[in-house]
Amino acid sequence: MNSRKEHLLSIRPIINYKVEAISEIEKFQNTTLRPILKFQNELLIAIFKAYIKRFKNAFYELPIAGKMNYIDNAVQKNTKFRNALKGLVTGMFTLDEYQYYSENSSEISKRMMQMISERLKDQLQLFEN
Repeated sequence: MNSRKEHLLSIRPIINYKVEAISEIEKFQNTTLRPILKFQNELLIAIFKAYIKRFKNAFYELPIAGKMNYIDNAVQKNTKFRNALKGLVTGMFTLDEYQYYSENSSEISKRMMQMISERLKDQLQLFEN
């Protein structure tokens, strides 16, 4: 029987990135966070649509710049939503990845939220009412 680690790694998309002199955090971002976010993208979109609905669809009334700001505020400032997004990603970590994350959680969480925010903004057309 395959281990949890093997299962998790086998379902992640492969993302090619340039291997230059990068830090361990950047390596983690490229080898762990990016593939997980790509894999979880459909769920991430559904979660954000539910977030919009929960807040009375005010998102749809905003101009594009306002929508971008709305996404940033939701991801960066709404603690409950932020924690749900962290869970979406950390639940896909292997034990080794989680250990590394727990040792560097502040920096990795910051990068994770920035990446989620950019991913949502890049797919803004999916949130049209």
